[in-house]
Amino acid sequence: MTTVPVHAASRAATAVPANTAVPANTAVPANTAVPANTAGRVATAPQVATAPRTDAASTAAHARLPFRDRAREVTPGAALALGVAVLATIVGEHVPLVGSAVPGAVIGAAVALTRKPGTRLAPGLKWASTFILQCSVVLLGAQLSIGEAARVGLSSLPVMLGTLAVCLGAAWLYGRLLGVPRDLRTLIGVGTGICGGSAIAAVSPVIEAASADVAYAISTIFLFNIAAVLAFPLLGHALGMTQQSFGLFAGTAVNDTSSVVATATTYGAAATSHAVVVKLVRTLMIIPICLGLAALTARRTGTGTGTGTSQATAPAQLRLSPARLLRLVPWFLVGFVAVAALNSTGIIPAAAHGPLQHTSVFLVAVALSAIGLSTNVGALRKAGPKPLLLGALLWVTAAAASLGLQLLTGTLR
Repeated sequence: MTTVPVHAASRAATAVPANTAVPANTAVPANTAVPANTAGRVATAPQVATAPRTDAASTAAHARLPFRDRAREVTPGAALALGVAVLATIVGEHVPLVGSAVPGAVIGAAVALTRKPGTRLAPGLKWASTFILQCSVVLLGAQLSIGEAARVGLSSLPVMLGTLAVCLGAAWLYGRLLGVPRDLRTLIGVGTGICGGSAIAAVSPVIEAASADVAYAISTIFLFNIAAVLAFPLLGHALGMTQQSFGLFAGTAVNDTSSVVATATTYGAAATSHAVVVKLVRTLMIIPICLGLAALTARRTGTGTGTGTSQATAPAQLRLSPARLLRLVPWFLVGFVAVAALNSTGIIPAAAHGPLQHTSVFLVAVALSAIGLSTNVGALRKAGPKPLLLGALLWVTAAAASLGLQLLTGTLR
């Protein structure tokens, strides 16, 4: 090996041609001259060490930790979310109309506004707002009987599916016209069109929505749930709707299941039973909507297979083959269908339905408390009133679509 004197190095620096690509893992001597327009980039040690970690890398690193270390890491934040959820549940018991999920998000956001949780709490809040939320979706399947859903009949399916299609299409159109960000308009759209907070809970991890968007969407849905409980029974009486017709209206035009029950109960027992069945069938739409959003997200980002995609190979890799489509199915939707199937076969006893429902509601409260605690209040202020206006327009559109489709199909009576 030839030794180059130090004093000669500055005069005889090795030249690297301008069009030469320098791989990131290639060692380049300190005295080598690299032109500014070199195609490759030379990564120095300090740049690599200080590069920010992506969410995916952070999640992968967390998954590799031993179980005891993972538990120790998530316990502080999860315990805080649990405490807020307990307080929210107490509020919900005294004010049943608001439930426990919304107070959890509101209390959590109030805490974040007063004193934002530190980095020590972040892993637990992230875990509670994702995994706990997904577990709550799985337990929703225990409230659905596939046989009972089939007996809803063809007379209600056109109204239910038509209202959903109109609502989702309107969310895209109104959202674009108002300039509402894509993720936020998606969350408000599925929350209004499918099943309120449960749909938002299912969709938010699929599209990797920000906590501020989730909190805003939940708050918007809640506001118009209250409006539906107060206004829809009066509208039904004014139109002279029968119990079955109003049950179909409530089941297709009101967001959350609890609000559907509250709205229909005011009208009558027969309306309530029909509305609940329609609402549970409507909940099944979570599955195709999540699959479609997962495919769109993968196609947009080019990361559906978990790896980066070059421009040249993107079309082939993003083609939705059956195997790749299966990989896009979130685990909690598989769990949702499995639990619904178990419930339909009678394996889950009727006595367990109540406790499972209460558990699901409490898990949603824990998750939304964590989301509230993670909320970026500044981002909510920045969003402005347009998302709220979007929620109002969708609420009116869903109600009008339900009544209009009932009129067209002859079920409005």
